Amino acid sequence: MKLCWSASSACVNGLQLNWETTGPAHGEPLMLVMGLGGQLIHWPDALCEDLARRGFRLIRFDNRDTGLSADVNRGVPVKLARDWLRTRSGAACPSNYTLHDMADDSIGVLDLLGIDRAHFVGVSMGGMIAQLVAARYPRRVLSLSSIMSSTNHPKLPGARLDVLLHVAGLTPRPKTREAVIRRSLAMLKRVGSPAYPTPTEYRASLAGRAFDRAFRPAGTLRQTHAILATGSFEDLLPGIIAPTQIIHGLADPLLRPACGRRSAQMIRSSRLELIPGMGHDLAPSLMPRWSQLIAANAARA
Repeated sequence: MKLCWSASSACVNGLQLNWETTGPAHGEPLMLVMGLGGQLIHWPDALCEDLARRGFRLIRFDNRDTGLSADVNRGVPVKLARDWLRTRSGAACPSNYTLHDMADDSIGVLDLLGIDRAHFVGVSMGGMIAQLVAARYPRRVLSLSSIMSSTNHPKLPGARLDVLLHVAGLTPRPKTREAVIRRSLAMLKRVGSPAYPTPTEYRASLAGRAFDRAFRPAGTLRQTHAILATGSFEDLLPGIIAPTQIIHGLADPLLRPACGRRSAQMIRSSRLELIPGMGHDLAPSLMPRWSQLIAANAARA
């Protein structure tokens, strides 16, 4: 089933945001919220095709500072090491924006599309954003699926050391297409799902497409800063009323399994699916299982 996506862009919350829609015109709307630095093209075709086949109308968009959506640099310097230490001690962290602003973006896209309520699916940072949407806009969310995500609490276990050092970017950031692809492959080798390996050719091709479409490392840094500045949002999670599915990998070295368990503990309507051998990636061979869990959770609405 080859999908035909309809592309649009418009001003949302004072920013030009880019999105695409596909699926049955009268299907239940389902919004896909991507993670840190990811573009809308990073959603696997296998997942999108399966969800559309199940009757959902899909909406995927480029978060602010990624893809074809607008830059958001309001002049606040990004100093990740310093601000990571500040947030661990409970101090405030000024930033260009927070995940709350990004949650407002997704609601703004729904408003422009004339959609009152939608199912939300978010991965990693996108899962945090989707949780915030469900907590702050409970009447707009039909169901919530949060995948390999977190409550962003500073006392949750940190990433495995080699992954943390790679994410921190202590070495010079690559700029050429070939170097960016190599770095992407190296990162995915560290965080990928050991029981669900993804062919290197697939990963390299997707990394190349993403570079050609929009290479925006400064935006990824600002998104990382936004995660730090947001801090824990656990106090909001008991307000979620939508049926919730938490999906997390037991082999996730970036956001440890405890992060998913914590979301499930804080959200009363949640179900928790822990998948052995799943890491922190969107492995194509896992997409049928994700789709089934997402659809089953949506049916609870």
